[in-house]
Formats: sequence, structure tokens, C-alpha cells
Amino acid sequence: MANVIVIGAQWGDEGKGKITDLLSKSADIVVRYQGGVNAGHTIVVGGQTLKLHLIPSGILYPDTECIIGCGTVIDPQVLIGELEQLKKLNISTKNLQISETAHVTMPYHRLIDIAAEERRGSHKIGTTGRGIGPTYADKSERTGIRVLDLMDEKGLRKQLKWAVEYKNVILEKLYELPPLDPETVIEQYLNYAEVLRPYVVDTSLKIYDAIHRRRNILFEGAQGTLLDLDHGTYPYVTSSNPVAGGACIGTGVGPTAIDRVIGVAKAYTTRVGEGPFPTELVGEIGEKLCDRGAEFGTTTGRKRRCGWFDAVIGRYAVRINGMDCIAITKLDVLDELEEIKVCIAYEIDGVEFKDFPRNARRFAECRPIYKVLPGWKQSTENCRSLEDLPRQALDYLKFLAELMDVPIAIVSLGASREQTIIVEDPIHGPKRALLDANGTPVAS
Repeated sequence: MANVIVIGAQWGDEGKGKITDLLSKSADIVVRYQGGVNAGHTIVVGGQTLKLHLIPSGILYPDTECIIGCGTVIDPQVLIGELEQLKKLNISTKNLQISETAHVTMPYHRLIDIAAEERRGSHKIGTTGRGIGPTYADKSERTGIRVLDLMDEKGLRKQLKWAVEYKNVILEKLYELPPLDPETVIEQYLNYAEVLRPYVVDTSLKIYDAIHRRRNILFEGAQGTLLDLDHGTYPYVTSSNPVAGGACIGTGVGPTAIDRVIGVAKAYTTRVGEGPFPTELVGEIGEKLCDRGAEFGTTTGRKRRCGWFDAVIGRYAVRINGMDCIAITKLDVLDELEEIKVCIAYEIDGVEFKDFPRNARRFAECRPIYKVLPGWKQSTENCRSLEDLPRQALDYLKFLAELMDVPIAIVSLGASREQTIIVEDPIHGPKRALLDANGTPVAS
């Protein structure tokens, strides 16, 4: 039995959707524990591309239960749209369950999110405008609407009438926007409630029972470590905790129930939105990475900023999450490069640092110190084992594993399930498998 957390080791968009999809075949239950529709997973199955924002990737396996935990914030309109999308593809959603205590994104959350970002001007954070921050803010202020509130018409009418009138003051007076009609919002969300009602349960109890029945559970986060509200590049972060510890809070399970943490990182680095990015490439190579990697956001379509692999944030992510192993994705994107750089440390005012600085201003001043490695100048897209990889590609992977002091369990070489090398079973294999000088996994 194994209860496993999958987390992003960079700024999100690492390819967690594909890795979660691969691991889901060994899981009885897949649980989404934080975030909202500000994140998205793109999965390619049988030549068909599926984009999910709330429903866990495990939904593609008919025998796998999927849970949306209490740490997520749910936009009912988007969730219902995903249910309809899956229905059109003849993918069953009978195994989906939604936490009754998850908070709900309302129309005023989206309006305030967009208006506040515009008001920030040059200090903008780079939000998706999907209302995630304001939803979590209401949760913290104890004025939020939860899924269980949607199920109680009388209570919902009372709560929403007050909430909409209160938010209208902000919309009108602060942002000079037209007010919302409380009755329209109430009726809209009562309709959503009837569609979602069959899926709503006490998910914490469901997970607890599953743990005691020794079922395999996969905990799936959104975004990445460096976007964590407490441990990321604040203030350019999300409004929740994507790190491994967030899985316990966002699902209602104790930390002793977790057996393993698997990180996911690209073979290079990307960042969407604002904020410091030491290894960012502005120019031909950055554009090449963007084009080859199709680096456009699943949720917003925004172009992602691209840069070299940053081992400083990699080591930090390993430490913060207690990672047991890591999956490296999009190695094939580097196939055409003559040489590849890896950031091994930072320099600030002539002083070298190997640890991630927590001060955003200091982080913005960091200059990368690079190690240059030779490229392999040949396609890896059809490689299905370590032995198939070019020597230089193996050396690159080994170097990353040594820098971050974490074993590489999976190497992804494209979007489809088949374009994957399983170095070591990340769920049931040895907890510390390493690539030796020949690229062979060796238990330490």
C-alpha cells in the first residue's frame, strides 16, 4: 500500500497532469487537494487532448475514484463544463466525489480579481483573473460560501443576499463597476447545486476509510512549490499551499498517512505571470524552448517565460517537500541544442549563494552561475528506455539528480503516455534509486 503526493518542483506547468495520469493506473483513489481553476492539466490520450482544471486526472481510469478535496476552491460553472466535456468523450464521472466543505468561487470573486489586478498597475502579480485569491480571502475572513451551503436553499438565499450586497459596495465604490443582482446570482447557483448534488460527500471520511482499507491513494496538487503562499516567491504566488504539506490540510488526513512524495520538474524552467526568474532566457534560445515545448498556459493561454534549469530552486523544492524521487519532463525539448546550461548557484554583489533567498527583492538581484553541458543534437522522442538515450542526455539527467540529491524515477519525452521512461517504480520501488555512471538505476 502506498499513499503518494505528486507536487510541482518549480513554478507550476511542470507536466504534473501527465505524471499523475501515469501513476493513476496504480492508484485506487486520486485526490486534488488545493487550488482552483487557475490551474490546468493537459493530458494526451490516444491522440486526443483533454484539459482539466478541477477534476483529477485519474478520471480517465474507469475504476479509479476521484476526489476534489476541501482545500480546493470550486467554480461550479467550470466544473459542470468539465463534466459535460467528459460525457461527450464517453468518459464516466460516476466515481467523482466533491468535498462538502470546499469553498465556492462566486461571480463577485472573478470581478474583484480582475479589477484589483488592473488597479495594481506596475505592481501587478499576474493572476489568472479567475477569482481564486478573493475566494481564499473570503475563506480566511470566514465569509465564504461552501459546497454544503449550496445544498441548503434557505440558508444559501440568506447568505448570498448579504454577500452580494456587501460585495456590490466594493464593486461600485472602489472599482466603479455595475452591481450584481442578488436574485440572479442565487438562482444561478441553486441550479449549479442540483447538478453537483450527487457528487457531494464528506471526502475526509472517505479518504480516512480508504486508508484503513489499505487502498492506494494519489494526492495531486496544482501549481508548484515556488508558487506556494508561504514558501514561494511571495508576493508572486498563488493563494494556497501546493507543497506536500498542503495535501494533509487540503484533504483532512494526518501526515503519518503519507508514504511518499514525488516531485515533477521540467528539464528546463518556465514561469508564467510576474516575478523574478534568474535563469530566464530572452532571445532565440528562449523562443526555441517556448515553441518546441508549446509553452502556453492551459488556463489562460498566456505565453510562458522560459529559462535554463535552476538547481537552486530544485534543491529548495526537494527540501521543502521532503521529496523521495522526481520525474523530469520535456527532456525532448532540449534535443536540438548545441549546449545546455544548468544554474548551480546564484551570485549577489559578488557573493555566491547555493540556497534559495526568501526575500523577493534579494531574489530579483540574483544572477545565475552556470555549468555548461554538451547537448545531444538528436531526437529522444522515441526513446523508451535509458539505454535508448544519447550519452549526453544520460549525463544531463545524472547531473540534475546529483545537484538536487534526489533520484530520477521517470523521464518524459513527449505529451503522450507512451513517450515515457520509467527508471524506477516511483510508488512501489526503492525509496532512493539513483542513476549510476552508466545511467542504470542503483538502490542506495
